[in-house]
Amino acid sequence: MAADLKHWAGKFKSLTDSDATIGAMAKYYTCTFMYDMGDAKVIVEMHDGKVKHINTNPAPLDAYDFALRASAASWREFGKPVPRPHFHGIWAASFREDLKIEGNITVLMQNLRNFTVQFELLRKCGVPV
Repeated sequence: MAADLKHWAGKFKSLTDSDATIGAMAKYYTCTFMYDMGDAKVIVEMHDGKVKHINTNPAPLDAYDFALRASAASWREFGKPVPRPHFHGIWAASFREDLKIEGNITVLMQNLRNFTVQFELLRKCGVPV
């Protein structure tokens, strides 16, 4: 699992850092967030639109601004090139499925457009669960 997470993290970082949309509008996209996929958890640290670090083995007290928590099955659906209804974005999944959004929602909202573009990159790189 650890090797899969590190491989996924490298792919996710590469896709994020080379994304034209993020590059064009993410000068101030700076925040830290967690993807909690059940057994797999990662903390992504963004700075000025680039991935500064992806922690693939976070400790319980490692800091982040906000978290998205869902079952592995939900994350696998998010990672499909064409997800089923209610898995096309975080709001639909949080209202109708098992996705929970926790933490500093203000930071999420301040970075929502860039975060959404980055979240949709899961459809290209998949998920490690």
